Amino acid sequence: VQLQASGGGLVQAGGSLRLSCAASGNIFRVNGMGWFRQAPGKQRDLVAHISSAGSPDYSDSTKDRFTISRDSAKNTVYLQMNNLKPEDTAVYYCHAEIVTRKPGVTSTRNYWGQGTLVTVSS
Repeated sequence: VQLQASGGGLVQAGGSLRLSCAASGNIFRVNGMGWFRQAPGKQRDLVAHISSAGSPDYSDSTKDRFTISRDSAKNTVYLQMNNLKPEDTAVYYCHAEIVTRKPGVTSTRNYWGQGTLVTVSS
């Protein structure tokens, strides 16, 4: 199982970007999916999360500007980021709780994408 993120880049303040992250491999079910970010010298923080039922949650700093969504048929999560600010500059990581199944064994674990850099210039 792997998560492949894309969509990062350089944008001016006030601009927009859309991140995508697709899960692939031997997947039985994808539960919650989300995005985290890590700025230089700082810890990795939650940006947004979406449940398997499509219910979103956001951090206070992004809830009025970012929108998380998912396409469950494609095992893909998206993050639409509007009105970007320089403080949004970070490496963004997608996350998913994925259930895999082999004969006699069902496993649930957390998976991370490789990270995609978002840079917002002032």
